Amino acid sequence: MKYADPSCPELLPDLQENDELPEQVVAPAANTPRHELLMPGPGLVERCSRESLRLLQDNLTPQGILAASRTAAAEARSYTRIFGRDAAICVLAMAGSGVEALEQGAVASLDSLARLQAPNGQIPKYVDPEGQDADFWYLGCIDATLWWLIAVDHTRRHGAVAGLEGRWETEVQRALLWLQAQEHQRFFLLQQNEASDWADIMPRSGFVLYTNALWYRVKQLFDLPHQQETHYHFNHVFHPFQQELPEYRRTRLLGHYARRGQRNPGLYLSFVNLSFAGEEGDVFGNVLAVLYGLAGDSMAHGIVKTLVNAGVSDPYPIRTVTRPITPGDELWRLYMARHKQNHPHQYHNGGIWPFIGGFWAMALASLGQHEVARKELAKLALTNSLDGWRFTEWFHGQSFEPMGMAGQSWNAAAFLMARQAIETGRFAM
Repeated sequence: MKYADPSCPELLPDLQENDELPEQVVAPAANTPRHELLMPGPGLVERCSRESLRLLQDNLTPQGILAASRTAAAEARSYTRIFGRDAAICVLAMAGSGVEALEQGAVASLDSLARLQAPNGQIPKYVDPEGQDADFWYLGCIDATLWWLIAVDHTRRHGAVAGLEGRWETEVQRALLWLQAQEHQRFFLLQQNEASDWADIMPRSGFVLYTNALWYRVKQLFDLPHQQETHYHFNHVFHPFQQELPEYRRTRLLGHYARRGQRNPGLYLSFVNLSFAGEEGDVFGNVLAVLYGLAGDSMAHGIVKTLVNAGVSDPYPIRTVTRPITPGDELWRLYMARHKQNHPHQYHNGGIWPFIGGFWAMALASLGQHEVARKELAKLALTNSLDGWRFTEWFHGQSFEPMGMAGQSWNAAAFLMARQAIETGRFAM
């Protein structure tokens, strides 16, 4: 099989009529889709590392890392901002990289977000590079604060800039208090509004899987109380299919409401509210549950098996959900059709997001599935290389058409984090 050349992704050399094909090259049908032609070739992972470092440096400003490369389209959609969640994920790759510009950029990113922290402790969804404006979305952006705290801890531990040990301490304490004010006092899980995390046009609300996986990690890193209770209720609320019944009556009832008419999906539910729950199969939330140790060994391997069987990383890693929400579904919201963006197999509703593919590869490595993780890393390198190393934000889940903004910083960061985890065993989590 001919390998893909990232500088010439069409694969086949120019052949004249009656020329013989080179050894191991099979002529494709004229209408063969691109994803069936391309394979990650030798050296592609190494090149993706170089391209990822280059992109992160190109997207740096003195105030921190931008979400995407500077283009007119990105500026019009406010992607040329320092986003709480995007920047924090990038910081996990930048701090400890040994690249001076990235080390300084990691600190600058956290500084910029801390500088415009709300008086109540919330970290902004994004700040503009000039430090003049902070945005907090419509119904909040709870995960920006969670990711910022995770990035602060990582930078303190691994960053090369001097004097980080006590940096941001006042802001950290305010952020923790803001989060604790939203924690249910019997479930010890965070509660949130609809469409108020990274999947900001998805109908998840109440107790949300993805958010509470991050909350558990924050609790571990900052030694917060009730860690065991959070772990316990996480598994009973988001996976109410086990035989063991929880002791707390409301947990039992909440689980009863959530599992009505459902079979065990082999995954955690994406969210649980009073009378409805998310069964679309949130890939990112389940992957984080594996990475952060919330899923026991059997559950973790079951999640991976379910996701593999669903084909979520074919041909590119990785789709956001296993079963997109359709307009006829009771969870469908009119806002999901706004700008025709969140239709089935698009955007957060089944689109393919390469940055999550990096976390997927890390989850595989954490479970000892190193060979599979390496293959997924190579696929991720290929995905980032498409269209001239575009580092595409997301792809359509069925047509595989590149969508969204080019030059996504967190694509580069997640790839670097995944390679580090797979090759060295160090997880920047």
